[in-house]
Formats: sequence, C-alpha cells, structure tokens
Amino acid sequence: MENLNKDLFRVVGKSIDKMDSISRPNLSFWQDAWRRLKKNRAAFIGLCIIILYGLLAIFAPMFSQYSYTQMDANMMNAGPSAAHWLGTDSTGRDLWVRIWMGARVSLTIGLIAAVINMCVGAVIGGLCGYYGGKLDMIVMRIVDILYGIPNLIIVILVMIVLGRGMATLIVAMCITGWIGTCRFIRGEVYRLKEQDYVLAAKVLGVSDFKIIIRHIIPNIMGMMVTNLCMAIPGAIFQEAFLSYIGLGIKPPQCSWGILAKEGIQNLRIAPHAVMVPAFFICTTMLALNLLGDGLRDAVDPKLRGTE
Repeated sequence: MENLNKDLFRVVGKSIDKMDSISRPNLSFWQDAWRRLKKNRAAFIGLCIIILYGLLAIFAPMFSQYSYTQMDANMMNAGPSAAHWLGTDSTGRDLWVRIWMGARVSLTIGLIAAVINMCVGAVIGGLCGYYGGKLDMIVMRIVDILYGIPNLIIVILVMIVLGRGMATLIVAMCITGWIGTCRFIRGEVYRLKEQDYVLAAKVLGVSDFKIIIRHIIPNIMGMMVTNLCMAIPGAIFQEAFLSYIGLGIKPPQCSWGILAKEGIQNLRIAPHAVMVPAFFICTTMLALNLLGDGLRDAVDPKLRGTE
C-alpha cells in the first residue's frame, strides 16, 4: 500500500451555515401524515374520487337544466345522449341529476352515521378499556344484549315509531352501529394502558386526562380513522339496502338505493338505469377503502420517520 501524505489531499473549507442546517424540514404530526398520504397513490386517488363525488353532488344539480322530479313521457328509459348524459329512468327523469341528488342523501347519511357511531363507540370503549372494573362489566353486558338483537328489527321499529326519513335512518343506524367500534377500541386501549410508557407516566403522577390525550389517542388514531373510512361505505350500503327493500327515505327524494330499486324493475329494457347507481356505489366504497388503508399508515405514529 502506498504511503499517504498530505500532498494527496486538498482542503475544501467548511461552512458553519451548512453544518447547522437540518437536511429534513421539521414537520408536525399532521403535516407528516399528509406527506405520507400523498405518496400512497392508491389512497390519494381514492381521496380525489371522494372529493370529486362530493363536489358533483353539491354543484351538478344546480347547473343542470333538468330537475330531479321533472318527467318526460317522450324520453322514458332513454339511453345516454347529449341531452341526458346518463340516460333517463322509466318516467323520463334525467339520471345525471338524480344520481347526484341521490349522492347527497347517501353520502350524508353514510358520513353522519359513521361519525356518530365512531365517536360514541370510541368514547364508551375507551372509558371501559382504560378504567375497567364495574363500568366495563356493566357496559359490556349491555353491548352483548344489543349485539344479539337483529339490526333490521330495530330499523323497522324505529320506522314505525318515527316514520320514514333521512333523520330516522340515521337514528336507526346509530342505535346499534357503535357496538363494533366500542369493542375494538376497548381492546386496543386495554392493551395500550399496560405499555411501559403509560405505566411510567402514571408513576410520574401524570393525570389520566393527559395520558389519554398524549399517549392513548395518538396510538389509536390510525385505527380509528381506518375504522371510520371502512364504516362509511358500510353505512352507504346499509342505506342502499334499506331503500331497496322500501324502508328508506320517502319519494320524491332519491338515494342510490332507491335508484337501484327503480332500475332493477326495467333491467331488460334499460340496463343502464341500474348499472349507473351500482357503478357509483361500488366506486365510492372502493375509494373509501383505499383511503382508509392509506390513512391507517399515514397517521400511525410508529411508522413516522421510517421512510
């Protein structure tokens, strides 16, 4: 090996500014979650689809020349055309307008019902998992009783008492809809409260409120968001099913379930009348599932800084 001497090296100097600079910008938790979500192409596409459907549901009926209740006897069961982009139904009503009016109902019911179920289930399950004892025993027995009651029976009873409508559907879907989230969150909180960092915080005298806010919630946030995104398509599908069997909202209001019910009656004559709402139901559920998977990874604190 050749002898090394100082003539073989050259001093390039040093920069104090570059030495003190941080190569990676300091990001908050939510900024980092958004950065990771954008890198997940499937989840980002799902988010774009949901935003697009939401904007069309708000603005598309406003700028259409047709009303969702306007009938035309000369255009019954007409296929897609320049005048009617998605065709018409059995009474000549424009499907483009009715799809987005139905999206308002279906997406609103799905979102509100899923958020209420998640919030109620997370609060009750979190308290039961963290404190345990008699509270956990009593609440879990109530959950077991409610879990044994068929949801369809509850919906029928609520419809009889309160009548058909959007608010009634949401109430019926929320009576037992929080049970699954409650059990899931209870198990996760029960596991997390035995972790070393939580036990250390208790030894140091940190209050239960601060432990829940700083340690418990950040570690279950990813699962809560994922559960929410998975619950929304479930609620949309449940609303579509209830509307399909005649337990949904009252006409002339429409939802994707009502459109599918009306379209199936003329499947041979006008297959587009059932294929159009089925397409939007399927793509919405797919987009929400993709978004839920991406959000689960994006808000998971254990994955932060692993890239």
